[in-house]
Amino acid sequence: MASAGRDGTPGPRKKPARAQKTGKKPASQKNPKSGGKVAGRGSAGAANAGRSTKKTHRKGSSKPDVTSGKVRLNNARPARHQTAGPDTSEAGATYVADGVRLQKVLAAAGVASRRGAEELIAAGRVEVDGEVVTEQGLRINPDTAIIRVDGARVVIDETRQYLALNKPKGWQSTMADDQGRPCVGDIVAERVMAGQRLFHVGRLDADTEGLLLLTNDGELAHRLMHPSYEVPKTYLATVRGEVPRSLSRTLRNGVELDDGPVAVDSFTALEVYEGQSLVRLTLHEGRNRIVRRMMEEVGFPVTSLVRTHIGAVALGEQRPGSLRVLGRDEVGALYKAVGM
Repeated sequence: MASAGRDGTPGPRKKPARAQKTGKKPASQKNPKSGGKVAGRGSAGAANAGRSTKKTHRKGSSKPDVTSGKVRLNNARPARHQTAGPDTSEAGATYVADGVRLQKVLAAAGVASRRGAEELIAAGRVEVDGEVVTEQGLRINPDTAIIRVDGARVVIDETRQYLALNKPKGWQSTMADDQGRPCVGDIVAERVMAGQRLFHVGRLDADTEGLLLLTNDGELAHRLMHPSYEVPKTYLATVRGEVPRSLSRTLRNGVELDDGPVAVDSFTALEVYEGQSLVRLTLHEGRNRIVRRMMEEVGFPVTSLVRTHIGAVALGEQRPGSLRVLGRDEVGALYKAVGM
């Protein structure tokens, strides 16, 4: 029967009490799993007050698989929140209380999924400010921390531009030409007018076509052009005459030019036809018309020349006169090549 309130109206109907089972644990009996006491209704507030509110960085108790982390593909894409900043590689990883978890930064950078990033960390493939980090959940400042995955720096500034151009034959490698000849600046004119400050990394002579990089990253451009960093450049050249097998050794040993010796890193004869040869050569020199002068010195003048690679960046199927934005993996590879 429902109980009546003070005003005489029926009160809420009480639920019948459940039958007590023989042997039921009292509220004060210890919980065998936790080793503590199970709190009764009256002590719920006290139990909640003592309970930790700290959440783990990942649901569940499973740990990242180190074995999977060792073989996991590393996309090596630079983090979109980072800038180059000062080199603090000797300082070691610094915990930032209000920072972003390392695996989240790696996932945002496109290196791997959140879970994949945790496996890379567990496998010891991630380095923060010169220190290998294997602990999960390290909080860092993504704007200042220097992160490397497999030695490749995960760095990019969203204001910076990295472009690959297939320079057409007959175009000048300049941003403007006082004689009115077609030049690289004509191709990027709209970007420059929109406020982008771009400059070309090195040059290709007018008769040479192929890969030319454009950027507003001055330090990267400087290092790519400096011979001390020895960034390889690959060319396809059509030369007059049928090249002998001995030519590879000659070019590897070095050829003396009027401005000093030059040697190739590799040389391969690909085709011989109608008194001409198609060859592929790689060298890290950047002097003016270096390939043409070298081949002419050994008796095989160049009739056509295309640059196909700069470091890890390839021309691919890009058509002449077209631009493309470098992928973050390509930018990361360039940074690695010049020690940035």
